Amino acid sequence: MTTNKLPQVDTLLNNMAHDLSDYTTSDSIVIGVHTGGAWLAQRLHKALNVSTELGTLDISFYRDDFTRIGLHPQVKGSAIAESIEDRNIILVDDVLHTGRTVRAALNEIFSFGRPAKVILAVLIDRGQRELPVRADVIGCEISLPLNQHIKLSGPDVLKLVLSEKA
Repeated sequence: MTTNKLPQVDTLLNNMAHDLSDYTTSDSIVIGVHTGGAWLAQRLHKALNVSTELGTLDISFYRDDFTRIGLHPQVKGSAIAESIEDRNIILVDDVLHTGRTVRAALNEIFSFGRPAKVILAVLIDRGQRELPVRADVIGCEISLPLNQHIKLSGPDVLKLVLSEKA
């Protein structure tokens, strides 16, 4: 995918919902990683028509890179109302890059219990892993130079924004 024209988020979400239907049952639990993943999870939860309550994760206390990025000042807290024991979890995030966010999200999910399966769905996969993590459902793969950053803006209108890292 060329970075000159970023894809439309709604188109990617429709494709992801279609792909996720193969993994989803009525009692699957959709969980989004704050912040962008939670916005996407909300839309996917509705599109998949699952009967369970939407969950959200704030992975701030599970990150392994505090020394590089510092403690996130606005911790939102996690909210998972349903029991995750032996349930299929659809974990949603906006951008999969190094794999560290996913690792932190999995650590937090397992602090709530032991799911039967975790399905990882990401809007953008930009590669360049530091950990052996692979998404099950991907909206789009985008290759970017290390000095560029892609972010999801929202929540009302979801849009991808490309910027240079400082």
